[in-house]
Amino acid sequence: MRDEQIANILSRESEEFRKLSDEHKHLDTQLLDMSVKHHLTADEEVEKKRLQKMKLLKKDRMAEIIRVYKKEHSIH
Repeated sequence: MRDEQIANILSRESEEFRKLSDEHKHLDTQLLDMSVKHHLTADEEVEKKRLQKMKLLKKDRMAEIIRVYKKEHSIH
């Protein structure tokens, strides 16, 4: 079973995973909105870095949940 398939299952079955996924998508949208600007202020650059770090933390946690799911279900 591929990670994408497991993510779909977890999106239905795990409130934590669903919340992380929604937050990850929201952060992605915010970063996309920032990327259309030709110039970011210093404060906007700091905010961009903060959003990127938060997005990565969400992604890392979702990957960990997928790893646990695979281990619990003996999926390789």
